[in-house]
Amino acid sequence: MLVKVFASATHGVDACTIDVEVNSGGPIQAGKLGYYLVGLPDNAVKEGYMRIAAATSNIGLKLPRINMTVNLAPADMKKEGAAYDLPIAIGMLASSGYITSDLLDKYIILGELSLDGTLRPVKGTLPIAIQARKDGFRGIIVPADNAREAAIVNDMEVYAARNLKEVVDFFNQEGSLERVIINTREEFFKNQSDYLEDFSDVKGQENIKRALEIAAAGGHNIILIGPPGAGKTMLAKRLPTILPQLSLKEALETTKIHSVAGILPAGSSLITHRPFRSPHHTISDVALVGGGPNPRPGEISLAHNGVLFLDELPEFKREALEVMRQPMEDRVVTISRARQTIDYPASLMLVASMNPCPCGYYNHPDKECVCAPGVVKKYLNKISGPLMDRIDLHVEVTPVSYDKLAGEEQNIEKSDTIRKRVVTARSIQDERFRNMKNIYSNAQMPGKMVREVCRLTDSGIKLLKAAMTKQQLSARAYDRILKVSRTIADLDNSEDIKLEHLAEAIHFRSLDKEQWAPV
Repeated sequence: MLVKVFASATHGVDACTIDVEVNSGGPIQAGKLGYYLVGLPDNAVKEGYMRIAAATSNIGLKLPRINMTVNLAPADMKKEGAAYDLPIAIGMLASSGYITSDLLDKYIILGELSLDGTLRPVKGTLPIAIQARKDGFRGIIVPADNAREAAIVNDMEVYAARNLKEVVDFFNQEGSLERVIINTREEFFKNQSDYLEDFSDVKGQENIKRALEIAAAGGHNIILIGPPGAGKTMLAKRLPTILPQLSLKEALETTKIHSVAGILPAGSSLITHRPFRSPHHTISDVALVGGGPNPRPGEISLAHNGVLFLDELPEFKREALEVMRQPMEDRVVTISRARQTIDYPASLMLVASMNPCPCGYYNHPDKECVCAPGVVKKYLNKISGPLMDRIDLHVEVTPVSYDKLAGEEQNIEKSDTIRKRVVTARSIQDERFRNMKNIYSNAQMPGKMVREVCRLTDSGIKLLKAAMTKQQLSARAYDRILKVSRTIADLDNSEDIKLEHLAEAIHFRSLDKEQWAPV
């Protein structure tokens, strides 16, 4: 007897429907298993038979001793993971006569089986539910821990199953599954502004706060350089609190990536806060950018629509940093394999921090650097020029005095106050790029648009020419300065880029200055 049920597989951050065809008939020959699985399954899928056999037995059902052939179509796509356990089990039980239902072709079925028949959560439920709606399925049956994630998709019946028996009874109309319904907009706005950190926690460092405000307003990359304990990490961790809140579209994009990566907490639904990813400096290039034998998103993609913070930047492997260069420009990571090419979105803000030298006190106002001659230059050269060119703001962080730390400062701005100015500047950019595809902030402007949007006065041209000549800046640095100056003008609600806007943008190129070019 031939039975067809439907599963799904993720491909990048999207999904495609998988036909699970089960054909049974004929007695098993002596010494043979009688179970044949085809369609490019990996080991996790192949091992599923042992889980299925134990699970069916432990819920009081027994698979008959007949040959069974399971085909996962399309046959030329590699099938990975244990999410096929439940659809294969349902197909085998239907083919054996335990399930008689005309509903099997109406639902996508997903779930990993435990030996006792309970269901474990799987990856990629959100993109799978989105694809199921596109393909016209009535609904989707998923493990209970994945149900809220799938229920984000409107106009779909989402059923939470806790074990195999519940699913069998559902199709035999002998029991019901819990239908999960979520008000997506209510879920989206819940706790959206709830942050533990706030800029009001930071005493002093007004110059750094200003730089981070500019970075947030224009979506610019930024690097903080200064001695240990000056507050670089503390400031960087508070950057998400002044970024504009996620739109519903951005929240769905971000949730899809985290779902595919399998890092959504059990029982969660929509990500409502901008991601803040802070990988350790021992990370490999594959873990940072993405890929691997079974491709999955890297930290760059997990920070999509948020912040990627690289603390102690020179300590990262040079190979890992260099592979970031193209994704930072293209805002997408392309993983190419012999059989497939996968794109992962990577529109992020890079925030990096570093000490100025191995001992940490080069260029310190009070403490003496004890590094040997040439060591400082070697340390700074760990970061390549092309990578540094892609960072818009270079900001020197100086230590905070005792008086400021111990004193009670008045009128310290809170993150909400700063965010309002950032949102106002972003609204100006939204209007500016209204008719431009995939451009949402000044940092994303292509070179041709920079010339149109960032026009300078004659005095501004002279100032920029002098800075370019003295600091020997590249053409990319020239564009970056113009973009930053445009953002500063937006924060000032100015239609034109004034001399003070350009001067401030040039000021935030600390690493291009003479004191940061040690011999």
